[in-house]
Amino acid sequence: MEVGIYSFAEIAPDPRTGRALGPGPRLRDLLEEITLADQVGLDVFGVGEHHRPDFAVSSPAVVLGAAAALTKRIRLTSAVSVLSSDDPVRVFQDFVTLDLLSGGRAEIMAGRGSFVESFPLFGYDLDDYDELFAEKLGLLLKLRDGDRVTWSGQHRPALKDLVVYPRPERPLPIWIAVGGTPESVVRAGSLGLPMALAIIGGAPARFAPHVQLHREAARRAGHDPAPAVGINSHGWIAKDSQQAADEAFPPFAEVMTRIGRERGWPPTTRERFEAERGPRGALLVGSPQQVIDKILYEHELFGNQRFLLQLTVGSMPHDKVLRAIELLGTEIAPVVRRETAMRSEQRANVR
Repeated sequence: MEVGIYSFAEIAPDPRTGRALGPGPRLRDLLEEITLADQVGLDVFGVGEHHRPDFAVSSPAVVLGAAAALTKRIRLTSAVSVLSSDDPVRVFQDFVTLDLLSGGRAEIMAGRGSFVESFPLFGYDLDDYDELFAEKLGLLLKLRDGDRVTWSGQHRPALKDLVVYPRPERPLPIWIAVGGTPESVVRAGSLGLPMALAIIGGAPARFAPHVQLHREAARRAGHDPAPAVGINSHGWIAKDSQQAADEAFPPFAEVMTRIGRERGWPPTTRERFEAERGPRGALLVGSPQQVIDKILYEHELFGNQRFLLQLTVGSMPHDKVLRAIELLGTEIAPVVRRETAMRSEQRANVR
């Protein structure tokens, strides 16, 4: 299994100190985080796209391009690119350029966007939310699959027998990020695209039918074997369980309560937080062994090929973020890779 990290480069005030980094220092810290993730052997680093005052990255490809010059082997992906409000031609060009610069390490994780600030910013109507994504995803896949493209749609000028440059040296990997909507799951499977499933609350077991639905849709569409599945979740790692919980809760609660006010969620309580980080909850907050156990538990549920952890759900001290990355890369990822490989081999032998 591939193990990695994703980040939104949060710049909200740290609830413990009241201080907030500006976007420049936060982006420089983010590059240090990506560089360390590469050095400790993690497989993937994802950077999200937002157009809000509490997150520093509005252009993942630019940040990942800077990271490409500092790293050697780690895959670099958006997490996500809000394709619905972007131009697929520019997204394709940006990530092909990143792929060429990085020696074939770029990926696109495309999504409809859980935040909607980009829609009015770029002149789109939220009433077209799903139609925009479906149409633009279709164009992005055409650009990936062929040199000369003829295409027409409702939300972008048509292309007639045009080539988009630069051209990639290999097919550019495109993942679809979903939050659990069955229609999105089926779309990813039917198109033969790998799916990144966000599990940030509730019981992970309730998402098992979504993974099965993805695989069934892929097989019905003739994609055999079914494309990969990744799990994206919130978490934090420290030397022991209590330390991890005490460090993670204040920033986590600040972010989730603030976003909850926008969306009608109740405030985040410590009781709820502790329940979510329990053995069958969605949060991976704890000691290295606890995080290993939770990743392996979810692998038993989903048979997923990738796991990405969002460490900085809220503003965390940079030195502690670096320590958490080190623990993920040196103590957690090797065990997870070894155990999942062994279990896969055992299942193959049974068949």
